[in-house]
Amino acid sequence: MDLSFTPSEQAFRAEARAWLAANVPPGPYPSGDTREGYAWHVQWEKKLFAAGWSAVSWPAAYGGRDASLIAWLIFEEEYYRAGAPARVIQNGIFLLAPTLFEFGTEEQKERILRPMAAAEVHWAQAWSEPEAGSDLANVRSTAERVDGGWRVSGQKTWCTRGAFCDAIYGLFRTDPATERHRGLTYMMVDLHQPGVTVRPVERLDGDESFAEIFLDGAFVPDRDVIGQVHQGWKVAMATTSSERGLSLRSPGRFLATTTRLVDLYRRHPDPALRDRIADVWIQARAYQAYTYQTVTRMMAGGGIGADSSLNKLYWSELDLQTHTLALDLLGPQAELLADAPDAVDHAEWLLGFAFALAGPIYAGTNEVQRNIVAARVLDLPRG
Repeated sequence: MDLSFTPSEQAFRAEARAWLAANVPPGPYPSGDTREGYAWHVQWEKKLFAAGWSAVSWPAAYGGRDASLIAWLIFEEEYYRAGAPARVIQNGIFLLAPTLFEFGTEEQKERILRPMAAAEVHWAQAWSEPEAGSDLANVRSTAERVDGGWRVSGQKTWCTRGAFCDAIYGLFRTDPATERHRGLTYMMVDLHQPGVTVRPVERLDGDESFAEIFLDGAFVPDRDVIGQVHQGWKVAMATTSSERGLSLRSPGRFLATTTRLVDLYRRHPDPALRDRIADVWIQARAYQAYTYQTVTRMMAGGGIGADSSLNKLYWSELDLQTHTLALDLLGPQAELLADAPDAVDHAEWLLGFAFALAGPIYAGTNEVQRNIVAARVLDLPRG
């Protein structure tokens, strides 16, 4: 792996940095998990798309820049360095889109990708069910064959920003005689149709973007099946690799957060925490180097596979360590909400900590990821 950047990559970084410096709005930003805040963020997404920054590594035909994965990592570093708004369409561009590039038809890519990047059609991931969270193979939602497509029924829950979205993607059991990983099909479902009820799940912080979705005979045309019928598990594993691995949590996020933590330490010094802060700063840069190594391998034709579980373990625990340290630095001030007169940095560390607590759970619990690493990466015997 060559850690130096080419002249074209350096020029790309300079262009991205200049555009972000001129266009990133001043914070703090509204929450993308409230209806009003989500609408604000969508306007930012449209501005990104208009300037060609929404999905830089995509082909230009779909709204991208034909840039390399290295360039995408560079853009992510600059994006987080600039303190730009959170991406509210991430479940489309970072999870569904890579799946379509690998398994989708040309018609699906032409129809879906550009409106996704342009923030015209909004997507939510519909994995979890009341009896199937980390045990994704236990989904009970069904799809029955009808003329021209399928009738889907069941319940999906914990759909991030599902309350504001137009469509979902997930697994449905199409062969009732099968169990577990077999007989599942990966489908996209339009939420604006009869047979669909979207119910927001209000959180303790008042945000309303989570949703549970009830399906009662909603229609999925054949053109909205991704991959082969009954072979959805293979397709879903590609999506989970994106979620746990490369695209959902790029190193730029953690480089920026640990840099802000160092700045917080300078404003609120505590020598007892100095070594721990240096450690998470180093961990963030180790994750950056590891990801560049992964991308170099992928650009040479390799894949990420089960290593995505290692990624997920690393970034979720790093995120929690970083925000825990910030609260330790702030002491009693850490508990102040954003509207308190003495709140530090608009209470972003407290909000970040609350979100980081979910990191070891979403995208597959860390307990499950350790089992995957043991079996598929380390080749350890099963107990």
